[in-house]
Amino acid sequence: MKFDYDLFVIGAGSGGVRLSRMAAAWGAHVAIAEESRVGGTCVIRGCVPKKLLVYASHYQEEMEDAEGYGWHFERGAFSWNTLIDRKNREIDRLNGVHHKLLAESGVRVFPSRATVADCHHVEVASERISARYIVVATGSRPVMPDIPGIEFAISSNEALDLPEFPRRIAIVGGGYIAVEFAGIFNGLGAHVDLLYRGKQILRGFDEDVRDVLAFEMKKKGVATHTGIDVSRLDRRPDGSLQVTFGDGTDDCYDAVLYATGRNPNTRALGLEQAGVALRENGAITVDSGLATTVSSIFAIGDVTDRIQLTPVAIREGAWLAAKLFGDSPADVDHYQSVPSAVFSQPEVATVGLTEADARTRHGELDIYRSSFRPLRHTLSGRDEKIFMKLIVARGSQLVLGAHMVGRDAAEIIQGIAVAIKMGATKLQFDATIGIHPTAAEEFVTMRTRA
Repeated sequence: MKFDYDLFVIGAGSGGVRLSRMAAAWGAHVAIAEESRVGGTCVIRGCVPKKLLVYASHYQEEMEDAEGYGWHFERGAFSWNTLIDRKNREIDRLNGVHHKLLAESGVRVFPSRATVADCHHVEVASERISARYIVVATGSRPVMPDIPGIEFAISSNEALDLPEFPRRIAIVGGGYIAVEFAGIFNGLGAHVDLLYRGKQILRGFDEDVRDVLAFEMKKKGVATHTGIDVSRLDRRPDGSLQVTFGDGTDDCYDAVLYATGRNPNTRALGLEQAGVALRENGAITVDSGLATTVSSIFAIGDVTDRIQLTPVAIREGAWLAAKLFGDSPADVDHYQSVPSAVFSQPEVATVGLTEADARTRHGELDIYRSSFRPLRHTLSGRDEKIFMKLIVARGSQLVLGAHMVGRDAAEIIQGIAVAIKMGATKLQFDATIGIHPTAAEEFVTMRTRA
């Protein structure tokens, strides 16, 4: 059978773009469809714009800390509209860059929604197009609960483009998106109430990391309320939002942001009719080769709901391109020792196992912890500490996990991740000479077992 394209990709996020470009480099005839802007959640409405807002939210503290070093600045005036305008310009630029990269790779872009018609056909822009392989890379979307007044709340998407800066904001949720936005709005001068129904924020992270971050966020002024539910939202005559809690009490805010999870974007794509199996939350079921239950249809990235991280989607895209059109690599596990970061304030980064998971899998452990005041704050006077933790298998002395809370945690853990991926032992960490004076050297100087 002759096909219009060797590969048709639905969704031009980070994974879909990488897959398309790599497949074209292998000589495939490729098309990609995107109903929104090219770049996906990470570039357009996620990691990149959010990190720019994180940078902006640090400047007030930086000016305060500078006084300890002899600098004095008059209190500045922050403009939310200026920040959003500059952020939007950068997102426009990145959208253009991605379009250019696809064009230079010879990939045709359909700026429309595409749906799966059957195992070898998609429908896009009133066209029925055939393809040898179809890959779904449509990402995920924020989930909003079904409570009265939820239409008044915003998600992380809208939080990046609010027309006015909220002086009082409630953020519902305790995951990485919630704590990141709590730090952003708090750093920019808002009163922030973080509302989470669980016992502690950052479920799934190491328990010490969760406790340390919660304590440090409180010192910075974020009011975290755990064990609390929201039962309804109401718009008041003055435009504010009244939040009624599960215990019957209430409070008022300028905005209410829900960050309570994300679901895969698989609605109305025609997948089930084509025979593609979905899980209960809409995630596409794939095997170790990223194939769905239909042999010619594959899926990558958040739409499979395994590890919702941009670098994972990018790695899957590149690997799948080589599998389908290149040197046919064997199925591999992309999901062990994946480093990740939370751009909270202070920052969190981690790689490998939590202490609880390590105990379940490996039994007896050696735990190393360190908490200290960084050198920069000996003069700034700020009450902020760095926390580091190494988890080591007692028998083999393999380093199973590394966790950090503090400034530049993500930059530091990225390097540590290489060592853990290679199977480094605690002895090899100990044999490594540190760079002094840095916070990072603590990872190779911890000697006392906790």
